[in-house]
Amino acid sequence: MKKRLAWVAALAAIPLVLSGCSPTATPTDTDTGATADVNIAFITHGAPGDTYWDVVKSGEIRAAEDLGINVTYQSDPDPVKQSSLIDSAVAEGVDGIVVSMANPDGLKDSITKAIAAGIPVISVDSGLERFKEFGLLTHIGQSEYIAGQGAGEKLAAAGAKNVICVIHEAGNVGLEDRCRGILDTLGGAVENVQVDINNLADAQNTVKAKLLADPTIDAVVTLGPPMAVSASAALDEAGSSAMLATFDLSEDVTKLIESGKILFAVDAQPYLMGYLAVNFLYLHKINGNEVGGGEPIYSGPGYVTIDNVASVAEFAKNGTR
Repeated sequence: MKKRLAWVAALAAIPLVLSGCSPTATPTDTDTGATADVNIAFITHGAPGDTYWDVVKSGEIRAAEDLGINVTYQSDPDPVKQSSLIDSAVAEGVDGIVVSMANPDGLKDSITKAIAAGIPVISVDSGLERFKEFGLLTHIGQSEYIAGQGAGEKLAAAGAKNVICVIHEAGNVGLEDRCRGILDTLGGAVENVQVDINNLADAQNTVKAKLLADPTIDAVVTLGPPMAVSASAALDEAGSSAMLATFDLSEDVTKLIESGKILFAVDAQPYLMGYLAVNFLYLHKINGNEVGGGEPIYSGPGYVTIDNVASVAEFAKNGTR
């Protein structure tokens, strides 16, 4: 595993050296300017305004610029609409597709059609457990269950016994796996709380109500940066001394870690997902390369705490961590 991670890090660094480390582009949902006849569709389940997917897009955009190819990013949290985006990319005859599979069964038919049409597909973020079954080249991301186990161990070491795990996307199996991993290693109680990422005010009130109703809750775990910020405010409003931990980074999250309001953040390094997926499909197009040997490429988990947050805060501010 150490050799694999070292190899991935080395590959990610090569184009940065060649390009002279130009500034990172601002993420947009428009086509990246192309100078080569390679077209890749990047299709995820990300919700509008989700800072996690902005980081993924930053990696995708940088890769497209470094390689001089065309990459189009689109997303929709509705699996039916996401499938339609995949179908459109197949009809356009793209050279490769990157997809996140938060709802694998909902995307299966569209992905099967893409592969039948001879289009290579790589999954990122969500899809680790199903990418082989679907015939994808590889998966880039982390095991959400293993990441959850690590979070549970850290919470247990901090003394947590009664945890609420806030799930912000209904039906997202990866988020559910995170909470399941926490439960399996915490040695205490874990209650999953469903909220809607598209209504953060209501989500904040839901967390606040839970804390007020049960003063024995000693830890809150959120599964994304926007919800982490809302949960921090809910803790303040409820006057709760419960610990707060989260998955994924943002500038706001690093600030909350620095201030002691977040105990730790689990970092899946989404920038790597965007950057490496584009590079891997490009290499497959121009040189027939296949990476992973049928196994996933792990970008995480890493853990950001008060001890190491200073080393990543600048990158989070820039939108690449």
